[in-house]
Amino acid sequence: MSPTNPLGRGSGLLRRIPFGSTDEMEHGGGLHRTLGLWQLTAIGLGAIIGAGIFSLAGAVAHDIAGPGVTLSFLIAGAASAAAALCYAEFSGLIPQAGSAYTYGYAVLGELAGWLIGWDLLLEYTAIVAVVAISVSGYANFLLQNFGIQLPAWMLGAPGTGDGHRVDLLAMVLCLLITFLLSRGIKSSARTETVLVGLKVALVVAVIVVGAFYFDADNLHPYLPHGFGAAVTGAATVFFAVFGYDAMTTAAEESRNPSRDLPRAILISLAIAMVLYVLAATVLTGMQPSAALHPESAFAHAFAAVGLDSFAEILAVGAILGIVTAMFAQLLGASRIAYAMSRDGLLPRWFSRIDTKRQVPARPTWLLGVIAAGIAGFSPIVTAAELTNIGILMAFVVVCAAVIVLRFRAPDLPRKFRTPWVPVVPLLGIGFSLYLISKLQPVTWLRFGVWVALGLTVYGFYGYRNSRLATASGQSDGQEETAESPVGS
Repeated sequence: MSPTNPLGRGSGLLRRIPFGSTDEMEHGGGLHRTLGLWQLTAIGLGAIIGAGIFSLAGAVAHDIAGPGVTLSFLIAGAASAAAALCYAEFSGLIPQAGSAYTYGYAVLGELAGWLIGWDLLLEYTAIVAVVAISVSGYANFLLQNFGIQLPAWMLGAPGTGDGHRVDLLAMVLCLLITFLLSRGIKSSARTETVLVGLKVALVVAVIVVGAFYFDADNLHPYLPHGFGAAVTGAATVFFAVFGYDAMTTAAEESRNPSRDLPRAILISLAIAMVLYVLAATVLTGMQPSAALHPESAFAHAFAAVGLDSFAEILAVGAILGIVTAMFAQLLGASRIAYAMSRDGLLPRWFSRIDTKRQVPARPTWLLGVIAAGIAGFSPIVTAAELTNIGILMAFVVVCAAVIVLRFRAPDLPRKFRTPWVPVVPLLGIGFSLYLISKLQPVTWLRFGVWVALGLTVYGFYGYRNSRLATASGQSDGQEETAESPVGS
Protein backbone atom coordinates (compact mmCIF):
# COMPACT_ATOMS: atom_id res chain seq x y z
CA MET A 1 0.00 0.00 0.00
CA SER A 2 1.43 3.36 -1.02
CA PRO A 3 1.86 6.00 1.67
CA THR A 4 -0.71 8.22 -0.05
CA ASN A 5 -3.31 5.45 -0.06
CA PRO A 6 -3.30 4.21 3.55
CA LEU A 7 -6.93 3.19 3.83
CA GLY A 8 -7.48 0.37 1.33
CA ARG A 9 -7.35 -2.33 3.97
CA GLY A 10 -9.65 -4.27 6.22
CA SER A 11 -11.68 -7.35 5.51
CA GLY A 12 -15.30 -8.29 5.15
CA LEU A 13 -17.63 -5.71 6.67
CA LEU A 14 -14.66 -3.54 7.66
CA ARG A 15 -12.95 -3.30 4.26
CA ARG A 16 -12.21 0.30 3.40
CA ILE A 17 -11.87 2.25 0.18
CA PRO A 18 -8.56 4.09 -0.23
CA PHE A 19 -8.10 7.69 -1.26
CA GLY A 20 -7.53 8.29 -4.93
CA SER A 21 -8.25 10.29 -8.04
CA THR A 22 -11.66 10.42 -9.68
CA ASP A 23 -10.61 12.22 -12.82
CA GLU A 24 -11.05 9.15 -15.01
CA MET A 25 -14.30 7.37 -14.25
CA GLU A 26 -16.05 4.41 -15.69
CA HIS A 27 -19.52 4.62 -17.19
CA GLY A 28 -19.22 7.62 -19.42
CA GLY A 29 -16.30 9.59 -18.01
CA GLY A 30 -17.62 10.71 -14.65
CA LEU A 31 -19.03 14.00 -13.49
CA HIS A 32 -18.14 17.31 -15.10
CA ARG A 33 -16.02 19.70 -13.01
CA THR A 34 -17.58 23.15 -13.43
CA LEU A 35 -18.23 24.53 -9.92
CA GLY A 36 -16.05 27.27 -8.43
CA LEU A 37 -15.81 28.58 -4.87
CA TRP A 38 -18.78 30.94 -5.01
CA GLN A 39 -21.05 28.46 -6.74
CA LEU A 40 -20.27 25.93 -4.02
CA THR A 41 -20.86 28.62 -1.39
CA ALA A 42 -24.22 29.41 -3.00
CA ILE A 43 -25.21 25.73 -2.80
CA GLY A 44 -24.23 25.73 0.87
CA LEU A 45 -26.17 28.92 1.61
CA GLY A 46 -29.11 27.59 -0.35
CA ALA A 47 -29.22 24.53 1.88
CA ILE A 48 -28.60 26.33 5.19
CA ILE A 49 -30.83 29.40 4.80
CA GLY A 50 -34.30 28.03 4.25
CA ALA A 51 -37.65 28.62 5.85
CA GLY A 52 -35.96 28.43 9.25
CA ILE A 53 -34.98 32.07 9.26
CA PHE A 54 -38.60 33.08 8.62
CA SER A 55 -40.30 30.61 10.96
CA LEU A 56 -38.02 29.00 13.55
CA ALA A 57 -36.76 32.29 14.98
CA GLY A 58 -40.27 33.45 15.80
CA ALA A 59 -41.44 30.08 17.09
CA VAL A 60 -38.50 29.65 19.47
CA ALA A 61 -38.70 33.27 20.67
CA HIS A 62 -42.44 32.99 21.29
CA ASP A 63 -42.57 29.54 22.87
CA ILE A 64 -39.16 28.87 24.43
CA ALA A 65 -36.36 31.40 24.73
CA GLY A 66 -37.80 34.91 24.33
CA PRO A 67 -35.24 37.46 23.07
CA GLY A 68 -32.61 34.87 24.06
CA VAL A 69 -33.35 33.17 20.72
CA THR A 70 -30.23 34.96 19.46
CA LEU A 71 -28.25 33.04 22.06
CA SER A 72 -29.97 29.86 20.89
CA PHE A 73 -28.71 30.49 17.37
CA LEU A 74 -25.19 31.15 18.64
CA ILE A 75 -25.16 27.89 20.65
CA ALA A 76 -26.56 25.90 17.73
CA GLY A 77 -24.11 27.58 15.38
CA ALA A 78 -21.16 26.65 17.61
CA ALA A 79 -22.31 23.03 17.72
CA SER A 80 -22.88 22.96 13.98
CA ALA A 81 -19.47 24.57 13.43
CA ALA A 82 -17.83 21.66 15.23
CA ALA A 83 -19.28 19.27 12.65
CA ALA A 84 -18.57 21.76 9.83
CA LEU A 85 -14.87 21.84 10.72
CA CYS A 86 -14.79 18.04 10.48
CA TYR A 87 -16.57 18.11 7.11
CA ALA A 88 -14.06 20.73 5.94
CA GLU A 89 -11.12 18.45 6.74
CA PHE A 90 -12.60 15.49 4.90
CA SER A 91 -13.82 17.52 1.91
CA GLY A 92 -10.21 18.58 1.25
CA LEU A 93 -8.78 15.15 1.97
CA ILE A 94 -11.36 13.01 0.09
CA PRO A 95 -12.78 15.24 -2.68
CA GLN A 96 -15.21 12.63 -4.00
CA ALA A 97 -18.98 12.48 -4.37
CA GLY A 98 -20.84 10.95 -1.46
CA SER A 99 -20.02 13.21 1.51
CA ALA A 100 -20.54 11.37 4.83
CA TYR A 101 -21.07 8.06 3.01
CA THR A 102 -17.65 8.23 1.36
CA TYR A 103 -15.92 9.51 4.50
CA GLY A 104 -17.39 6.72 6.61
CA TYR A 105 -16.56 4.07 4.00
CA ALA A 106 -12.94 5.24 3.76
CA VAL A 107 -12.29 5.39 7.51
CA LEU A 108 -14.78 3.19 9.40
CA GLY A 109 -15.40 0.47 6.82
CA GLU A 110 -17.93 -0.71 4.27
CA LEU A 111 -20.79 -1.52 6.65
CA ALA A 112 -20.61 1.89 8.34
CA GLY A 113 -20.42 3.58 4.93
CA TRP A 114 -23.38 1.61 3.63
CA LEU A 115 -25.55 2.37 6.66
CA ILE A 116 -24.94 6.11 6.57
CA GLY A 117 -25.33 6.24 2.77
CA TRP A 118 -28.56 4.24 2.85
CA ASP A 119 -29.92 6.44 5.61
CA LEU A 120 -29.00 9.70 3.87
CA LEU A 121 -30.80 8.59 0.72
CA LEU A 122 -34.03 8.62 2.74
CA GLU A 123 -33.23 11.76 4.73
CA TYR A 124 -32.29 13.97 1.77
CA THR A 125 -35.28 12.78 -0.25
CA ALA A 126 -37.64 13.41 2.66
CA ILE A 127 -36.18 16.89 3.20
CA VAL A 128 -36.99 17.74 -0.42
CA ALA A 129 -40.59 16.67 0.23
CA VAL A 130 -40.85 18.64 3.48
CA VAL A 131 -39.68 21.89 1.98
CA ALA A 132 -41.89 21.38 -1.10
CA ILE A 133 -44.93 21.13 1.18
CA SER A 134 -43.81 24.35 2.89
CA VAL A 135 -43.46 26.14 -0.45
CA SER A 136 -46.93 24.97 -1.41
CA GLY A 137 -48.40 26.69 1.64
CA TYR A 138 -46.68 30.00 0.90
CA ALA A 139 -47.60 29.80 -2.79
CA ASN A 140 -51.24 29.17 -1.99
CA PHE A 141 -51.21 32.22 0.35
CA LEU A 142 -49.89 34.44 -2.45
CA LEU A 143 -52.33 33.02 -5.01
CA GLN A 144 -55.24 33.81 -2.70
CA ASN A 145 -53.97 37.38 -2.35
CA PHE A 146 -54.27 37.67 -6.12
CA GLY A 147 -57.79 36.22 -6.07
CA ILE A 148 -56.83 32.75 -7.31
CA GLN A 149 -58.55 29.93 -5.41
CA LEU A 150 -57.32 26.42 -6.09
CA PRO A 151 -59.69 23.42 -5.85
CA ALA A 152 -60.14 22.02 -2.36
CA TRP A 153 -58.70 18.62 -3.27
CA MET A 154 -55.37 20.29 -4.08
CA LEU A 155 -55.08 22.06 -0.72
CA GLY A 156 -54.40 21.16 2.89
CA ALA A 157 -52.63 18.24 4.51
CA PRO A 158 -53.44 14.81 3.07
CA GLY A 159 -54.77 12.22 5.46
CA THR A 160 -56.48 14.65 7.84
CA GLY A 161 -59.79 12.83 7.74
CA ASP A 162 -61.66 15.40 5.61
CA GLY A 163 -61.39 13.62 2.31
CA HIS A 164 -58.64 12.50 -0.05
CA ARG A 165 -56.29 15.32 -0.95
CA VAL A 166 -53.19 15.69 -3.08
CA ASP A 167 -50.68 18.50 -2.61
CA LEU A 168 -50.28 19.00 -6.34
CA LEU A 169 -48.22 22.20 -6.00
CA ALA A 170 -45.64 20.39 -3.87
CA MET A 171 -45.46 17.50 -6.34
CA VAL A 172 -44.99 19.82 -9.33
CA LEU A 173 -42.26 21.73 -7.50
CA CYS A 174 -40.33 18.52 -6.76
CA LEU A 175 -40.48 17.58 -10.43
CA LEU A 176 -39.41 21.06 -11.54
CA ILE A 177 -36.34 20.95 -9.29
CA THR A 178 -35.59 17.46 -10.62
CA PHE A 179 -35.81 18.73 -14.19
CA LEU A 180 -33.49 21.64 -13.38
CA LEU A 181 -30.85 19.31 -11.89
CA SER A 182 -31.11 16.88 -14.80
CA ARG A 183 -30.26 19.69 -17.26
CA GLY A 184 -26.68 19.83 -16.03
CA ILE A 185 -24.89 21.08 -12.95
CA LYS A 186 -23.45 24.21 -14.58
CA SER A 187 -26.73 25.73 -15.71
CA SER A 188 -28.63 24.65 -12.60
CA ALA A 189 -25.87 25.99 -10.34
CA ARG A 190 -26.14 29.35 -12.08
CA THR A 191 -29.86 29.43 -11.34
CA GLU A 192 -29.19 28.43 -7.74
CA THR A 193 -26.59 31.19 -7.38
CA VAL A 194 -29.03 33.84 -8.64
CA LEU A 195 -31.83 32.65 -6.34
CA VAL A 196 -29.50 32.50 -3.34
CA GLY A 197 -28.31 36.03 -4.12
CA LEU A 198 -31.90 37.26 -4.15
CA LYS A 199 -32.63 35.43 -0.91
CA VAL A 200 -29.62 36.86 0.90
CA ALA A 201 -30.49 40.33 -0.38
CA LEU A 202 -34.00 39.95 1.01
CA VAL A 203 -32.72 38.84 4.42
CA VAL A 204 -30.39 41.86 4.48
CA ALA A 205 -33.38 44.06 3.56
CA VAL A 206 -35.35 42.54 6.45
CA ILE A 207 -32.52 43.40 8.83
CA VAL A 208 -32.07 46.96 7.52
CA VAL A 209 -35.79 47.84 7.33
CA GLY A 210 -36.57 46.15 10.64
CA ALA A 211 -33.80 48.10 12.36
CA PHE A 212 -35.82 51.31 11.90
CA TYR A 213 -38.57 49.79 14.07
CA PHE A 214 -36.21 48.33 16.68
CA ASP A 215 -37.05 49.04 20.32
CA ALA A 216 -34.45 47.86 22.84
CA ASP A 217 -37.10 47.71 25.57
CA ASN A 218 -38.56 44.65 23.82
CA LEU A 219 -35.36 42.74 24.64
CA HIS A 220 -35.97 42.90 28.40
CA PRO A 221 -35.87 40.49 30.06
CA TYR A 222 -33.40 38.89 27.66
CA LEU A 223 -33.72 35.40 29.20
CA PRO A 224 -37.27 35.34 30.62
CA HIS A 225 -37.14 31.58 31.17
CA GLY A 226 -33.45 31.28 32.07
CA PHE A 227 -30.34 30.10 30.27
CA GLY A 228 -31.67 26.54 30.08
CA ALA A 229 -34.48 27.71 27.80
CA ALA A 230 -31.93 29.20 25.41
CA VAL A 231 -30.13 25.83 25.30
CA THR A 232 -33.44 24.07 24.65
CA GLY A 233 -34.11 26.57 21.88
CA ALA A 234 -30.72 25.73 20.39
CA ALA A 235 -31.85 22.11 19.98
CA THR A 236 -34.75 23.38 17.86
CA VAL A 237 -32.94 25.95 15.72
CA PHE A 238 -30.06 23.52 15.12
CA PHE A 239 -32.00 22.18 12.16
CA ALA A 240 -31.77 25.63 10.59
CA VAL A 241 -27.96 25.77 10.73
CA PHE A 242 -26.87 22.63 8.89
CA GLY A 243 -26.95 22.09 5.14
CA TYR A 244 -23.32 22.42 4.18
CA ASP A 245 -23.17 18.61 4.17
CA ALA A 246 -25.25 18.57 0.99
CA MET A 247 -22.67 20.81 -0.69
CA THR A 248 -19.88 18.28 -0.10
CA THR A 249 -21.72 15.69 -2.23
CA ALA A 250 -20.83 17.86 -5.26
CA ALA A 251 -17.08 17.41 -4.71
CA GLU A 252 -16.51 15.75 -8.08
CA GLU A 253 -18.21 18.65 -9.86
CA SER A 254 -15.90 21.20 -8.24
CA ARG A 255 -12.97 22.52 -10.26
CA ASN A 256 -10.65 22.54 -7.25
CA PRO A 257 -12.41 20.61 -4.48
CA SER A 258 -9.43 20.21 -2.13
CA ARG A 259 -9.06 23.98 -1.95
CA ASP A 260 -12.59 25.28 -2.51
CA LEU A 261 -14.80 22.87 -0.54
CA PRO A 262 -13.33 23.59 2.93
CA ARG A 263 -13.54 27.31 2.21
CA ALA A 264 -17.10 27.11 0.92
CA ILE A 265 -18.24 25.15 3.99
CA LEU A 266 -16.85 27.70 6.42
CA ILE A 267 -17.89 30.76 4.38
CA SER A 268 -21.48 29.58 3.92
CA LEU A 269 -21.92 28.72 7.60
CA ALA A 270 -20.34 32.03 8.71
CA ILE A 271 -22.57 34.12 6.42
CA ALA A 272 -25.67 32.18 7.46
CA MET A 273 -24.92 32.59 11.17
CA VAL A 274 -24.39 36.37 10.88
CA LEU A 275 -27.70 36.72 9.03
CA TYR A 276 -29.55 34.47 11.50
CA VAL A 277 -28.33 36.33 14.59
CA LEU A 278 -28.97 39.79 13.13
CA ALA A 279 -32.41 38.85 11.83
CA ALA A 280 -33.43 37.27 15.16
CA THR A 281 -32.20 40.36 17.02
CA VAL A 282 -34.21 42.69 14.79
CA LEU A 283 -37.30 40.48 15.09
CA THR A 284 -37.29 40.39 18.89
CA GLY A 285 -36.61 44.12 18.93
CA MET A 286 -39.62 44.91 16.72
CA GLN A 287 -42.15 43.16 18.96
CA PRO A 288 -42.20 41.63 22.45
CA SER A 289 -41.52 37.90 22.12
CA ALA A 290 -44.93 37.03 23.59
CA ALA A 291 -46.60 38.97 20.74
CA LEU A 292 -44.65 37.29 17.94
CA HIS A 293 -46.53 35.00 15.58
CA PRO A 294 -45.07 31.49 16.05
CA GLU A 295 -45.36 30.48 12.38
CA SER A 296 -44.76 33.62 10.31
CA ALA A 297 -43.24 36.04 12.78
CA PHE A 298 -41.48 38.36 10.33
CA ALA A 299 -44.51 38.85 8.09
CA HIS A 300 -46.76 39.62 11.05
CA ALA A 301 -44.17 41.87 12.69
CA PHE A 302 -43.86 44.02 9.57
CA ALA A 303 -47.63 44.04 9.10
CA ALA A 304 -47.99 45.24 12.71
CA VAL A 305 -45.90 48.33 11.93
CA GLY A 306 -47.88 49.08 8.76
CA LEU A 307 -45.62 47.46 6.15
CA ASP A 308 -48.15 45.03 4.64
CA SER A 309 -46.58 45.08 1.17
CA PHE A 310 -43.20 44.21 2.62
CA ALA A 311 -44.84 41.31 4.45
CA GLU A 312 -46.00 39.92 1.09
CA ILE A 313 -42.48 40.30 -0.27
CA LEU A 314 -41.29 38.21 2.68
CA ALA A 315 -43.61 35.41 1.58
CA VAL A 316 -41.91 35.45 -1.83
CA GLY A 317 -38.53 35.42 -0.08
CA ALA A 318 -39.54 32.39 1.97
CA ILE A 319 -40.44 30.58 -1.25
CA LEU A 320 -37.06 31.43 -2.78
CA GLY A 321 -35.31 30.25 0.36
CA ILE A 322 -37.07 26.93 0.39
CA VAL A 323 -36.59 26.30 -3.34
CA THR A 324 -32.83 26.75 -3.06
CA ALA A 325 -32.81 24.31 -0.14
CA MET A 326 -34.64 21.75 -2.29
CA PHE A 327 -32.00 22.09 -4.99
CA ALA A 328 -29.15 21.40 -2.57
CA GLN A 329 -30.84 18.44 -0.87
CA LEU A 330 -31.88 16.67 -4.08
CA LEU A 331 -28.38 17.26 -5.41
CA GLY A 332 -27.05 15.53 -2.28
CA ALA A 333 -29.40 12.54 -2.58
CA SER A 334 -28.62 11.90 -6.25
CA ARG A 335 -24.84 12.16 -5.75
CA ILE A 336 -24.89 9.75 -2.82
CA ALA A 337 -26.86 7.23 -4.89
CA TYR A 338 -24.34 7.73 -7.70
CA ALA A 339 -21.36 7.17 -5.39
CA MET A 340 -22.87 4.04 -3.81
CA SER A 341 -23.64 2.61 -7.25
CA ARG A 342 -20.14 3.35 -8.53
CA ASP A 343 -18.72 1.51 -5.51
CA GLY A 344 -20.89 -1.51 -6.37
CA LEU A 345 -23.17 -1.29 -3.34
CA LEU A 346 -26.17 -0.37 -5.49
CA PRO A 347 -26.87 -1.57 -9.06
CA ARG A 348 -24.66 0.00 -11.75
CA TRP A 349 -27.80 1.48 -13.33
CA PHE A 350 -27.60 4.35 -10.86
CA SER A 351 -24.07 5.40 -11.85
CA ARG A 352 -24.65 5.69 -15.58
CA ILE A 353 -23.85 9.29 -16.55
CA ASP A 354 -25.90 11.26 -19.08
CA THR A 355 -23.21 11.73 -21.73
CA LYS A 356 -24.68 15.02 -22.92
CA ARG A 357 -25.36 16.68 -19.56
CA GLN A 358 -22.63 14.93 -17.57
CA VAL A 359 -24.93 14.35 -14.59
CA PRO A 360 -26.35 11.18 -12.97
CA ALA A 361 -29.81 11.76 -14.42
CA ARG A 362 -31.23 8.35 -13.48
CA PRO A 363 -30.95 8.62 -9.68
CA THR A 364 -31.90 12.31 -9.91
CA TRP A 365 -35.22 11.49 -11.59
CA LEU A 366 -35.92 8.41 -9.46
CA LEU A 367 -35.38 10.24 -6.17
CA GLY A 368 -37.19 13.34 -7.45
CA VAL A 369 -40.27 11.26 -8.28
CA ILE A 370 -40.13 9.59 -4.84
CA ALA A 371 -39.89 13.01 -3.19
CA ALA A 372 -42.89 14.17 -5.22
CA GLY A 373 -44.86 11.16 -4.02
CA ILE A 374 -44.01 11.84 -0.38
CA ALA A 375 -44.82 15.55 -0.78
CA GLY A 376 -48.13 14.87 -2.50
CA PHE A 377 -49.55 12.24 -0.20
CA SER A 378 -47.91 12.68 3.24
CA PRO A 379 -48.63 15.25 5.96
CA ILE A 380 -45.68 17.56 6.53
CA VAL A 381 -45.11 16.30 10.08
CA THR A 382 -44.76 12.71 8.90
CA ALA A 383 -42.31 13.74 6.21
CA ALA A 384 -40.34 15.93 8.61
CA GLU A 385 -39.90 13.09 11.09
CA LEU A 386 -37.94 11.18 8.43
CA THR A 387 -35.29 13.90 8.10
CA ASN A 388 -33.79 14.47 11.53
CA ILE A 389 -32.08 11.34 12.70
CA GLY A 390 -30.14 10.62 9.52
CA ILE A 391 -28.42 14.01 9.34
CA LEU A 392 -27.43 13.81 12.99
CA MET A 393 -26.11 10.28 12.51
CA ALA A 394 -24.03 11.57 9.60
CA PHE A 395 -22.56 14.24 11.86
CA VAL A 396 -21.61 11.59 14.44
CA VAL A 397 -19.95 9.42 11.78
CA VAL A 398 -17.94 12.28 10.24
CA CYS A 399 -16.77 13.64 13.60
CA ALA A 400 -15.78 10.16 14.80
CA ALA A 401 -13.98 9.44 11.52
CA VAL A 402 -11.83 12.57 11.94
CA ILE A 403 -10.62 11.30 15.33
CA VAL A 404 -9.96 7.79 14.02
CA LEU A 405 -8.07 9.01 10.97
CA ARG A 406 -5.88 11.38 13.00
CA PHE A 407 -4.62 8.39 14.98
CA ARG A 408 -4.48 5.97 12.04
CA ALA A 409 -2.82 8.28 9.52
CA PRO A 410 -1.62 11.48 11.24
CA ASP A 411 0.77 12.44 8.43
CA LEU A 412 -1.71 12.59 5.56
CA PRO A 413 -1.38 15.84 3.55
CA ARG A 414 -4.55 17.56 4.76
CA LYS A 415 -5.55 20.74 2.91
CA PHE A 416 -7.52 21.80 5.97
CA ARG A 417 -7.06 20.51 9.52
CA THR A 418 -9.84 20.50 12.08
CA PRO A 419 -8.46 22.43 15.07
CA TRP A 420 -8.23 21.02 18.60
CA VAL A 421 -8.78 17.36 17.78
CA PRO A 422 -10.30 15.45 19.53
CA VAL A 423 -12.10 18.24 21.46
CA VAL A 424 -13.92 19.78 18.47
CA PRO A 425 -15.11 16.44 16.99
CA LEU A 426 -16.23 15.27 20.43
CA LEU A 427 -18.31 18.44 20.82
CA GLY A 428 -19.94 17.70 17.47
CA ILE A 429 -20.64 14.09 18.52
CA GLY A 430 -21.98 15.11 21.92
CA PHE A 431 -24.41 17.72 20.66
CA SER A 432 -25.64 15.45 17.85
CA LEU A 433 -26.29 12.58 20.28
CA TYR A 434 -28.09 14.99 22.62
CA LEU A 435 -30.44 16.01 19.80
CA ILE A 436 -30.94 12.40 18.75
CA SER A 437 -31.99 11.57 22.31
CA LYS A 438 -34.77 14.16 22.04
CA LEU A 439 -36.39 12.52 19.02
CA GLN A 440 -39.75 10.78 19.35
CA PRO A 441 -39.89 6.96 19.69
CA VAL A 442 -41.82 6.71 16.43
CA THR A 443 -38.85 8.31 14.67
CA TRP A 444 -36.58 5.60 16.05
CA LEU A 445 -39.09 2.97 14.90
CA ARG A 446 -39.14 4.27 11.34
CA PHE A 447 -35.37 4.58 11.41
CA GLY A 448 -35.07 0.97 12.59
CA VAL A 449 -37.33 -0.31 9.82
CA TRP A 450 -35.35 1.58 7.18
CA VAL A 451 -32.03 0.31 8.58
CA ALA A 452 -33.35 -3.28 8.61
CA LEU A 453 -34.36 -2.92 4.98
CA GLY A 454 -30.94 -1.50 4.17
CA LEU A 455 -29.13 -4.35 5.87
CA THR A 456 -31.20 -6.79 3.84
CA VAL A 457 -30.28 -5.06 0.57
CA TYR A 458 -26.63 -4.95 1.60
CA GLY A 459 -26.60 -8.61 2.64
CA PHE A 460 -28.17 -9.89 -0.57
CA TYR A 461 -26.56 -7.45 -3.02
CA GLY A 462 -24.07 -4.89 -1.77
CA TYR A 463 -21.70 -7.16 0.16
CA ARG A 464 -21.11 -9.49 -2.79
CA ASN A 465 -21.13 -6.85 -5.52
CA SER A 466 -19.00 -4.27 -3.75
CA ARG A 467 -16.17 -3.06 -5.96
CA LEU A 468 -13.68 -4.03 -3.26
CA ALA A 469 -15.11 -7.56 -3.16
CA THR A 470 -15.18 -8.08 -6.91
CA ALA A 471 -11.76 -6.50 -7.42
CA SER A 472 -10.12 -8.96 -5.06
CA GLY A 473 -12.41 -11.92 -5.70
CA GLN A 474 -13.05 -12.14 -1.96
CA SER A 475 -16.60 -11.53 -0.79
CA ASP A 476 -16.39 -14.11 1.97
CA GLY A 477 -14.70 -11.99 4.61
CA GLN A 478 -11.09 -12.86 3.74
CA GLU A 479 -8.41 -10.16 3.88
CA GLU A 480 -9.12 -7.38 1.38
CA THR A 481 -6.13 -6.40 -0.72
CA ALA A 482 -7.64 -4.26 -3.47
CA GLU A 483 -5.92 -0.89 -3.85
CA SER A 484 -8.04 0.73 -6.51
CA PRO A 485 -8.81 4.29 -5.46
CA VAL A 486 -12.26 5.62 -4.68
CA GLY A 487 -14.27 6.00 -7.84
CA SER A 488 -11.52 4.75 -10.12
